[in-house]
Parts: sequence; structure tokens; C-alpha cells
Amino acid sequence: MKAKPESALLGTAGIGSPAHIAGAFLQKLTDTKLQFVHYRGGAPSMQGLLGGEIELLCPQPPIVLPLARDGKIRAYAVTAKKRMAIAPEIPTAGEAAEPGFDVSVWHGFWAPKGTPKPIVASLNAAIVDALADPAVMKSLGDAGQDIPPLDEQTPEAFGAFQKAEVEKWWPIIKAANIKAE
Repeated sequence: MKAKPESALLGTAGIGSPAHIAGAFLQKLTDTKLQFVHYRGGAPSMQGLLGGEIELLCPQPPIVLPLARDGKIRAYAVTAKKRMAIAPEIPTAGEAAEPGFDVSVWHGFWAPKGTPKPIVASLNAAIVDALADPAVMKSLGDAGQDIPPLDEQTPEAFGAFQKAEVEKWWPIIKAANIKAE
């Protein structure tokens, strides 16, 4: 990227997708400029990479791992803070080249504002139980999703995490002028 600071082609699954936002973050960290190629989804962007239309892609692990292990593409790094259990051979971005390039896709459950605390507690207990189920753990692990530690599985911890994520990503989204389409 530094050798071709204005011509590296990064494919995305669309404008405003996690890969698009990750690319904007990578530009900021590396002081380079990527050329974004927006596809209509993850599968077309992977086809673009395989076909040589683009040079870089930040896909989800289940999409990329079989292709990387078959030697059809090269996995440079995972964007998580730690190596993935399903692909421990792939270094983190911080290990490979760019400390601070931590990007992850996460999921959560929300309830309407004003939902009574006993209902929130009941829903949270059901979610915590589900996340402890071995079949759920395996399914999420196979998809490259980490389950947060138990102390981070509370409504308060999730609220703090979400707030921190907004504070991290909103300035990047705003500076890159990314708008949902």
C-alpha cells in the first residue's frame, strides 16, 4: 500500500459495509489512500479478488478460510485483537504489520428503551445460557465469532462496549463521508 499509496484496490461488500469502514480506518492508520471497489455483497467481492479485479479484501472468516487453506488466496492477517481459534496460524494485523488495526464484527441484543429491568434481566439470563451451550459455542466459533467473557455479558457491559465502539468508529465514518445507501 505504501508503494502504491493511491492505487491499491480494496473490495467491499458495499458502501458502509464493515470492510468499507475497516478500509477507511486502515487509510487513517497508515496514511495511505485506498481505491474502494464496492460490490453488492460478500460473494461478489470475493469473486472480484479471485478474478484479479481487486488486491485486498476484508471478508468474514468462513468465506476466506477454505480459499486461503487451498492456496487460492493469501490471508495476511486477522483484524481481531487476538488470533482466531479456528485459524491460529494467521497473525493479527498488529503482529503482521499495523498495530492498532483492530476491527471486529459483533452482534448484540437490544430491547426498547424503558423495558422493565426484570424483563431485561430475564432476556439477558436466557442469552447468557444460550452462549454457554456447547453447540452454540461451536457454531459461533466456526463462524469466527468470539464469545465475550461472562463478566462482559451483562447489559451494563454491553452498553459500555457499544458506547466505546460508537466513539471509535463514528469519527472515522464521518471523516470518510460514508453514508448508508
